[in-house]
Amino acid sequence: MRLNLVKNPDAAAMDKYEIARAIYAEGGGGSLRAASALASMVANAAIATSRTPIDIVRDIAMFSARDKKSPRHNAWHVHVNDAGFQMCLRVVNAMLKQNLGDYCNGATNFHHEDEMPDWAIARGYIAECDGILFYA
Repeated sequence: MRLNLVKNPDAAAMDKYEIARAIYAEGGGGSLRAASALASMVANAAIATSRTPIDIVRDIAMFSARDKKSPRHNAWHVHVNDAGFQMCLRVVNAMLKQNLGDYCNGATNFHHEDEMPDWAIARGYIAECDGILFYA
């Protein structure tokens, strides 16, 4: 069996898929609620920092699943036809079109409940969704 590499010349589409992969990897791809909260957090962080959503998800300090040492890194390589990934892609489409509500109470950062980054120690989280804690 021979596999062909498909290249997409549309940078916006490539960014959309990368954002969806980040959300899938961090959220696990099983919950619409978690995917929506993560995507709205990306939008909030982009606005708060005057960065683009793709810049936010490329920040390895924020999206630790990008790190090969992360227990969530393998999820980064999800197949595009995976139902959970397709759900994340739909959520990202809505976020990029500014048709996604704020599902994380204005949060601009997050971590998983099994982690405690230094920046979160003195702060209280403002939302929780499926084991993901969100902070303003």
